[in-house]
Amino acid sequence: MMQERHIAAAFDRDLEQLQILLMKMGGLVESSIRDATDALMNSDEELAKKVREADEAIDQLEEEINQQAGRIIALRSPVASDLRTVLTVMKISSNLERCGDYMKNLAKRTTALAHMPPVHEAGPGLRRMAREVGIMLKGALDAFIQRDAKLAEEIRLRDDDVDQMYNSVFRELLTHMMEDPRNITACMHLHFIAKNMERTGDHVTSVAEQVIYLVTGERSGDVRPKSDRTAFDVSG
Repeated sequence: MMQERHIAAAFDRDLEQLQILLMKMGGLVESSIRDATDALMNSDEELAKKVREADEAIDQLEEEINQQAGRIIALRSPVASDLRTVLTVMKISSNLERCGDYMKNLAKRTTALAHMPPVHEAGPGLRRMAREVGIMLKGALDAFIQRDAKLAEEIRLRDDDVDQMYNSVFRELLTHMMEDPRNITACMHLHFIAKNMERTGDHVTSVAEQVIYLVTGERSGDVRPKSDRTAFDVSG
């Protein structure tokens, strides 16, 4: 009996450590979203460099999480909710790693944009997108810690707001390019930045969906709304 309690306690510590690593990774991604946005708005190449370097730490954490999760599965043979926890942590870490990649890409384009005439009109829309995605990420991570499926569902549905913001930024950039061809290069960079932010929102939404699965054991029943209509927008 004593041996069984010891094994159970060690297993609990393994699961706790795995989740601590995930929260550390989530915190780095939150910081990257803030820093990448500030670097863009202020043409801060040093801060953009910091974001690119931070992506390495995010990648390393994902690798560490995968190694620890694999060890837990191999040595502990978790079942039911414990197995769901391990698998969910792995899937969330994969989504967070992709968010870090998008912020690194954003930072690279920020360096290029720093040497071009600014397109001020796109700034407010991009900042709103970044703020919303950051709020969503914090909420999704909170939902994970609290095992709160209701909060996760609220986050899941907020992705539609990010899509609407992206559509608005896309139309603004399209207008600038049509009005003055000299804006095209900068606007194309900004469009890819907006798209990266929109895709980051998609991955954050996936984090929320993983939380719902963790808590309920079921996948989200309905397809979440997507309002990115730019592929069909030819009106300008």
